[in-house]
Amino acid sequence: MITAGCDVGSLTSKAVIMKDNRIVAREVILSRIKPAESALTVMESALQQAGMTLKDINFCVGTGYGRDRITFVQEAVSEITCHARGARWLLPTVKTIIDIGGQDCKAMRIDNEGKIVKFITNDKCASGTGRFLEVMAKIIGVTLDDLGGLSARAKAPITVANACTVWVQADVIQHLNDGIAAEDIGAGINNAMASRMAVLANNIGLERDLCMTGGVAKNAGVVIALEKLLGMTIKRIKKVDPQLVGALGAALIAGDKCERRAAS
Repeated sequence: MITAGCDVGSLTSKAVIMKDNRIVAREVILSRIKPAESALTVMESALQQAGMTLKDINFCVGTGYGRDRITFVQEAVSEITCHARGARWLLPTVKTIIDIGGQDCKAMRIDNEGKIVKFITNDKCASGTGRFLEVMAKIIGVTLDDLGGLSARAKAPITVANACTVWVQADVIQHLNDGIAAEDIGAGINNAMASRMAVLANNIGLERDLCMTGGVAKNAGVVIALEKLLGMTIKRIKKVDPQLVGALGAALIAGDKCERRAAS
């Protein structure tokens, strides 16, 4: 059985192909302007890795904000469901999942069977999203990948008091003009992100084990700061890029649907 998942986000698009419950191809690209184009491009790249074509896929599930624009999937499923499914497959003991995407952030709690018990989403402001970190990294003059490492080198992290991305942007520019070290500014930004995530996570009732999915899970500064705020170790996803968890969950759900279809 060959299944696939395609996760079209605002910043990146991801695809995972599985054969008999084993990952055989995976891909992450920067999203294009049109979600349909992003989906096709990332899936074609994954298919090329696997030496397959779309005709070889028994079932494909789409997810992400652009899921309804994907032309080749059999079904579209919410990001919350897909991230829960993917995280549970990678870390069977996980109970709480925090996903930070490009334009929103989500916290969810699942039971022993992996079913979602409670979730909360913040999509009203960019300040708690990957886009916030992307904008701040650009202002500081570092890559998004390097932003997390600034926290470890900081001596006097700034305090980011404002919750609005526009005002934080102005504050960061002022700090740079005042000669504040990039490390201290970056650490302050990472701490601010962690603080917003902690509020979201606490609102769903934290349970061990906890993990993070999405690109921000690779930001060590945010992860370590969040651990301190929550008083809880965050389990690291090591088998795959944390950005791929949604697409992985979609591929697993596609497998579930194939099995049910075969059994009926």
